[in-house]
Amino acid sequence: MQRKSTRHRAFDPDPDAPEQVCDHPGCTEPAGYRAPRGRDALRSYFWFCLDHVREYNSRWDFYRGMTPGQIEAHLRADVSWQRPSWKLGTGTANKAEFNEEDILDPLDILGATRQNRADRAREAARQRASTAPTGVPDALRQPLATLDLTWPVSFDDVKSRYRTLARQHHPDANIGDEKSEERFKAIGSAYTALKVHFSRQDDFVS
Repeated sequence: MQRKSTRHRAFDPDPDAPEQVCDHPGCTEPAGYRAPRGRDALRSYFWFCLDHVREYNSRWDFYRGMTPGQIEAHLRADVSWQRPSWKLGTGTANKAEFNEEDILDPLDILGATRQNRADRAREAARQRASTAPTGVPDALRQPLATLDLTWPVSFDDVKSRYRTLARQHHPDANIGDEKSEERFKAIGSAYTALKVHFSRQDDFVS
């Protein structure tokens, strides 16, 4: 017994075709094949018989009536799936400095990475402290400790550390956290004291 094939053949009528005659003027054949009504109505269809859908498709030109410039613009938009794009190095994404703290990480996947980096930074600070010469100005001991810095230090290091801690403890990022708010104030005071010191030593560069 020969098994009946249920696979849809290439020129079979559309199973969702409406029960109507062909939309071609004067044709009374059943309509089984769809064709878009126009470039701006791709989801609205004519329904034709097989002969007339072939005739319609042979004359179909999506770009009819468009200038060469419009055609090129449309092709370029298709390459990026009709989404806006920018040249590499431009656009809104390039204007903002990357900050790891801005990444949403509810599962704390990056926590271990941050902790390891913090541990390495503290170890490096301890090593610098063990080999650093004495003579830290008394007025700078507390500001340096607040910013977790060791002497000697450049003002560029101070600025970099201040920006990192300020972002981390900014009130907008820790709404309702009084400890972070106090820490933020202390960081600001420490930075100001160090800035004044370097300014007086003519080492400050604005």
